[in-house]
Amino acid sequence: MKLFTIPTSTLAVTLSPLMALAADVSIPDPNYASGRATAHAVKAVIEEALGLEVEMVTTTAVPVIWEAMARGNGEIDVWTETWLPNQSGLVDKYVDGEKSVVISQRSFAAVQGYCVTGVAMDEHGIKSVFDLANPDNAVLFDADGDGKGEIWIGPQGWQSTNIESIRARDYGFADFFELQSTDEAVATAGLDAASKAGKPWVGYCYGPHQNFATYDIRMLEEPPHNPDEFVMVQPAEDPDWQAKSRVASAYADTAVYLSWAATLAERHPALVPLLENIQLSAEDVNAWSLEIVSGAEPSDVAAKWVKGNSDLIASWMAQ
Repeated sequence: MKLFTIPTSTLAVTLSPLMALAADVSIPDPNYASGRATAHAVKAVIEEALGLEVEMVTTTAVPVIWEAMARGNGEIDVWTETWLPNQSGLVDKYVDGEKSVVISQRSFAAVQGYCVTGVAMDEHGIKSVFDLANPDNAVLFDADGDGKGEIWIGPQGWQSTNIESIRARDYGFADFFELQSTDEAVATAGLDAASKAGKPWVGYCYGPHQNFATYDIRMLEEPPHNPDEFVMVQPAEDPDWQAKSRVASAYADTAVYLSWAATLAERHPALVPLLENIQLSAEDVNAWSLEIVSGAEPSDVAAKWVKGNSDLIASWMAQ
């Protein structure tokens, strides 16, 4: 739920292909709780259903993940966080164009946009993205005293971070804010501090996410999705991507899918029908994410769920 921060030339270091190839299947373990939740859940399901060895690979740059998956040599086999429409350009290239990656027909619903702490809405009347396009309102979100508000637009490596930089510009508030692109843990620390102090906070939010259960955060109003007002060109598509992009409406309906290397059909043919039938839910991902940020190991959370849902997993194998 993205900037191109890891050059392809450093992929061998980032993904450690020799380690990935030692296992039967490799899955990225991203650095955010809901992504870790889906990754470890799918890992546990594969191991339980088929007895394959699944290796978790640490990487954060989404385009790098897709490039590795498309090569089909085991560097990355399954990506559990294919957010659409965010990653539609990658789907167009690798699924529809090259046909080197396959995407599931099953998904679970997600939400994304800007959210604020409840105090920003209740005490200061910040209800719409257009309320941010006012310097007097923006200063409410100034935590470092430099006269500009701070807004988190996502980590480096997410395609949505590029989208949010354009939306901030086209919604008219970019000049009044410092657009922060940091690790999600840094953003959550800022949200936590603001919530405990009863102060306003604003940033990119997506769900499923444990923060909706942990804090009083609420989505800002936006114009309904309009394809004519949501034209996003990613940096890999054109060096003049910022000038050629215009994003001034809400996202289209968002959903999260599994995707996998097309070569799995030859390398592990029994795995593909399972991947096609796995159906995660937003409710489960929210619950898993909350457990993970509360200190539980993702592998333990996944193992507990798999143990309690053996009949469901068997039905995925039988379809």
